[in-house]
Amino acid sequence: MEDLSYEKALSELETILRDIQSDKCDIDQLSARTRRATELIAACRRKLTVTEDELKQTLAALEQD
Repeated sequence: MEDLSYEKALSELETILRDIQSDKCDIDQLSARTRRATELIAACRRKLTVTEDELKQTLAALEQD
């Protein structure tokens, strides 16, 4: 999951959402897709948090100069 880029994770989430909202997803697939969506959301949140922390550090370093 860590190798998955934010963009690819987001794209997969959008695909899962479209599938769930359409007739493509039957009840047997719903649980697996929901589980996968949860994993992707967690990965995206981790990436956003890391990026936010890096930006804060960079901005703090600029303010010290």
